[in-house]
This record gives sequence, structure tokens and C-alpha cells, in this order.
Amino acid sequence: MKFLVVLAVAVAYASADVSHVVKDEFHAPIVSSSYDIEPQGEYKYSYETGNGIYGQSAGVLKNANSEYPYLAVSGGYKYTSPEGQPIELTFTADENGYQPQGSHLPVPPEIPAAILRSLEYIAAHPPPAEVVKSAPPKLG
Repeated sequence: MKFLVVLAVAVAYASADVSHVVKDEFHAPIVSSSYDIEPQGEYKYSYETGNGIYGQSAGVLKNANSEYPYLAVSGGYKYTSPEGQPIELTFTADENGYQPQGSHLPVPPEIPAAILRSLEYIAAHPPPAEVVKSAPPKLG
């Protein structure tokens, strides 16, 4: 019985179609690749593959001797999606966070005019500073 189970598994394994798993992109050659790391906290790298994938990034350490050092990075990448759409993204990442830009990224809806006017009104008319109130007098 064990022999039949092993034989059935071996036949299933041998006849399995795995062409959808391994594609030509898997074997894309590296056309160029470079990287440079400096001891002062700077780096840059870039790469390009034979199937049109490209990426690059550069970063520098800011405020290295302070309590809050951070890495300021900029870069981007491009490739063609499985649907055939060209994807190109550029980004910066620094003390203000990660900020990507690309035509394929979703765009938030426009702020309605009434809400925009109310936000402008609130900004122009800040609430008064709080007045410290003393405890109310005790009755009776």
C-alpha cells in the first residue's frame, strides 16, 4: 500500500506543470550594479536588470552628534507591472517621513469648499487661552 502512495506522489510530482512559477523575469541578468558606503554615514546605490527594472537611492546621516540623528534618503525605482503598465516611483524619506510620488499612486479626494472655509476660519480665529477658574464658593 505504501508503495502505491509513493508511486502516486512521484507521478503527480513528475507531471506537475510549474511553468507559471518560474518565469523569464526570474533569470533576468544584472546589467549594472553599484554601491558606495562612506564611514561618515553616507551611501548611494543603483542597479538595473536586463528586463527593465531600475532602482537607485542615496542617503546621508543628519544631526549625527545630536540626540535625534536621522537618515535623509532620496531615490526611486521603475519597472513594468504584470499588466504592462510602466511603474515609476520617486521618494524622499527624512525628518518629515516617507514621501513617495508616482502617477500610479492613489490621490485623495479634494477637500469640499465648506470644510476648507471652516478650517480657514478656525485657523484665523484661534480659541482664547483658558482662564484658570477658582473653585466655586460653598453654599450654606
